[in-house]
Amino acid sequence: MTEVVDRPTGPDAAVTNTAAAGPALTSPSANFSSAVQPAVDVAALGEQLLGKWADSRRQSRALASDPALHKIEGLTHTEHRTRTFGQLKYLVDNSAVHRAFPSALGGSDDHGGNIAAFEELVTADPSLQIKAGVQWGLFGSAVMHLGTQQHHTNWLPGIMSLEIPGCFAMTETGHGSDVASIATTATYDVKTQEFVVHTPFRAAWKDYIGNAAIDGLGAVVFAQLVTNGVNHGVHAFYVDLRDPQTKEFMPGIGGEDDGVKGGLNGIDNGRLHFDNVRIPRTNLLNRYGDVAPDGTYTSSIASPGRRFFTMLGTLVQGRVSLDGAAVAASKIALTAAIRYATERRQFNASSHTDEEVLLDYQRHQRRLFTRLATTYAAGFAHEQLLQKFDDVFSGAHDTDEDRQDLETLAAALKPLSTWHALDTLQECREACGGAGFLIENRFASLRADLDVYATFEGDNTVLLQLVAKRLLADYAKEFRNVDFGVLARYVVAQATGVAIHRTGLRQVAQIVADTGSVQKAAIALRDEEGQRALLTDRVQTMVADVGSALKGANKLPVEKGAALFNQHQNELIDAAQAHAELLQWEAFTAALEDVTDPGTKRVLTWLRDLFGLSLIEKNLSWYLMNGRLSMQRARTVGDYINRLLVKIRPHALDLVDAFGYGDEHVRAAIATGAEKTRQDEARAYVRTQRASGNSPVDEKVLLARPATSR
Repeated sequence: MTEVVDRPTGPDAAVTNTAAAGPALTSPSANFSSAVQPAVDVAALGEQLLGKWADSRRQSRALASDPALHKIEGLTHTEHRTRTFGQLKYLVDNSAVHRAFPSALGGSDDHGGNIAAFEELVTADPSLQIKAGVQWGLFGSAVMHLGTQQHHTNWLPGIMSLEIPGCFAMTETGHGSDVASIATTATYDVKTQEFVVHTPFRAAWKDYIGNAAIDGLGAVVFAQLVTNGVNHGVHAFYVDLRDPQTKEFMPGIGGEDDGVKGGLNGIDNGRLHFDNVRIPRTNLLNRYGDVAPDGTYTSSIASPGRRFFTMLGTLVQGRVSLDGAAVAASKIALTAAIRYATERRQFNASSHTDEEVLLDYQRHQRRLFTRLATTYAAGFAHEQLLQKFDDVFSGAHDTDEDRQDLETLAAALKPLSTWHALDTLQECREACGGAGFLIENRFASLRADLDVYATFEGDNTVLLQLVAKRLLADYAKEFRNVDFGVLARYVVAQATGVAIHRTGLRQVAQIVADTGSVQKAAIALRDEEGQRALLTDRVQTMVADVGSALKGANKLPVEKGAALFNQHQNELIDAAQAHAELLQWEAFTAALEDVTDPGTKRVLTWLRDLFGLSLIEKNLSWYLMNGRLSMQRARTVGDYINRLLVKIRPHALDLVDAFGYGDEHVRAAIATGAEKTRQDEARAYVRTQRASGNSPVDEKVLLARPATSR
C-alpha cells in the first residue's frame, strides 16, 4: 500500500478527500475477472426511461440543444431577463408550449405530453423553464381550468401567442403556503356590477410573482370573494395590470421589483398591490363559483372547503412538472460526475506506476451510485405521477377520488425529488473537486437555480404534512364502519405485534432463520419481498402510532387539539416521507417488470436493491429500536451495499448514457473526454521518461535501499 505523503492543493484538492485517508478500492476486475458480466441494453433502457411521452421529450430535447436557449453565465439579471423573455417567443414560434391547450385554439389537448416536454427545458436554462411555466403552466392554465368559454375566447389566444404576458398572483408576503388565509379581497359592488380588488395592508401584497416586475400585462389574482356581506373564500379573477402601449401600471395598481435572487435571475419576480381596483363582474373565473348581477353567489360545489381544494387542484401541474424537472437536473449532474470519475485519476493505490480512477474508490461509488439509484427510482415514480395527471386532466379517470390521489401523489413526490436534486448537485460538485466549482461545469449554477424548487409550488415540508393528513384520514377510514369485534381483534393484533417487536422475539426469530450466517442475512435483505416488507411495515407502523396518539383529537377544544397535533407533527412528516420513499421503491420495482433484456434487468435489479437497502440503512436506528431487524442482520446492510457497488461499477457509464442526454444538454467541460486526454498525455509522458532510463529516482525509493547498494 502506497503511503500518502502530502495532499495536493489548488483546483483539484477537494478530489483527494475521497482517497487521501487511504485507498479503499473496489475495482470492477477484483471480483469479476472470471465471471460473465451482464450487459445493459442502453438503447432499450433509454426508450423505457423516455416513457409514454417519448416523442414529446425528444422534440423538447431537440429544442433544448439549441444554443439560442442556453443559459449564458455571467449576465446581469437585467440582461438575463431580456434574453429569457426573447426565448419565450422562440418557444411560441416552434410550437413548443401549446400542447395542453384546447385543439380549437391551436393546442392538442395533450396534458401528459405537455408536462413531459416542458420539464426537459430545465436542461437549457431553468429560468426559461420556470418563466414558460409562469406564462402557460400557471397564468394560462388558470384561465383555462378556472375560467369558462367566454374567458377562453377573450384571453387564451393572446396568452398562447405571448401577446398577453401574464402573472399568477396567488402568494402574498404574509401568506405563502397558507393560501386559504390570503388577505386580498374582491368585494362585489352590486350597483356597478364590478368587483373591487384591494390589498388592505402591506402583508397582503402579492409577492415573488413571476412576470410582475416588468413583463406582465395581465394577471390571475387570487382573492377572498365577498358579496352581500358574505366571504365565499378564495377565488380567481382576471385583472389587467399594465397599459399594453405604455407598459405603465393601470390606475390603482402598483408594484416593486424583487431584484436579484439566489437563482433563476432570468425571471422578473416582483410585488403587486391593489388600491380599490375595479374590474367587471365577468372577470371572475367562474367555473366553480359565480356571482349573479344581483350579487347572489352560486357554486356547483356546496362545501367551501372542497370547493377551495378543487380550484387549487386544477393547478397541480406545477408540482408535477417540478418533480420531473428535478429528476432531469439530477440526471444531468450524475452524467457529468460519473463520466469525469471514470477518467480523473488520483493516487497510485494498487500500482507503483498508475494512479486510480476516482470511480474505483468505494467511497466515490457510495457518493454517486446511491444517488444514481435514487434518481432512477424518482424517474420511474415521476412517470407514474405523469400518467395519473394525464388520466385526470384528459378526463379518462377524473373522479373526486382520482383528483385527491393525484394531489397526494404530487405532494409526496415533489419534495423528495427536489430535495434529492439539490443533494445530488452538491455531492456531484464535491465529487468533482475544484473542477466541480467552476461555473463551466454547471453544478453550482444548476444548484442555485433549483434551490427555490424546494419551496415554491408548495413548500416541501408543508406538502409532506398534507400527505400525512391523507394517510391519517385513510387510516381512520379503515375503522370508521367496522364492528366492535373487528376493532377488538385489530387492537389485540397490534398489541401482539408491539410485544413481539419490543421484547426481541422478532430478533430471535431472525437470528434463528439466519443460523449465524452473514450470507443468509444478506440474502434476506436483498430479497424483493424482504425489502418491501421492511419499507411497508415502517410506514404502516409510523402512521398507526401517530393515529393512535391523535385519536379523539377532533373532539378536544380547538387549542388542545392543535397542541396535541403539534406534539406529533415531526412524526407525521417523517411518516409521509417514508410513504413517499416507498412509492418510489414500488415504482422502480414495477418498472423492472417491463424490462425484457436479461442483462439490463439484472443490473437494474442491483440498482433497485441499492436504493431499497440505502433507505433501510438510512433508517437503521428505527428498525433496531422498533425490533424490526436483529443486530446481526442490521450489520449486513452496509456490507451488502458495498457488494452492490462493485457489481454496478462496470455498468455506471451505461446507466447514465441511458438517460439520453448529449453533450449539448450536459454542457460540462469535465464530461467531454478532455480529462481522459489530459490523463493519457500524462501517463504517456511518464512511461516514455521511465523507458528512457533518465527518470529521476524517488528519494523514498533511494532511502529504502540497503546502504551498501546506494
